Amino acid sequence: MLTRLLFAAFLAIPLIEIAFFVLIGQAIGLLPTLLGVVITALVGAGLIRWQGMQVIADLRRTAERGELPGRQIADAMLIGLAGLLLLLPGYFSDLIGILLLLPPIRSLIYQQLSRRFRVVPAAQWGGQAEPGQLGGTIDLDEQDWRER
Repeated sequence: MLTRLLFAAFLAIPLIEIAFFVLIGQAIGLLPTLLGVVITALVGAGLIRWQGMQVIADLRRTAERGELPGRQIADAMLIGLAGLLLLLPGYFSDLIGILLLLPPIRSLIYQQLSRRFRVVPAAQWGGQAEPGQLGGTIDLDEQDWRER
């Protein structure tokens, strides 16, 4: 199912990009269309830098409080994806990238993902967790065990 969805996306996204270029190019002309792609890439790079710094600061504050920074990590990943989409030439990818830069959209995505995934800490922030805290799982290096 996932393979078919990815295959469909790889076919549909370039076609959508081409359609956007043709429609926008017919409406405003070739040079303004190309200039628009360059401007969105530059604006997107600036927005990513600004929002990325905010997310890193939030991540540090959360970690200093001893909390798991799941939300901040998700925001950082979505901002990184937005950056990739904004740097790709195309208006459809720029639209999706700009939407990912909006905090309400990221909150909606995070809420949807948090319903399906659960982050379980495997170690405490200050060091290793006690063996009983991991539900019976003990992580050993190769030199720490031997076969009988």
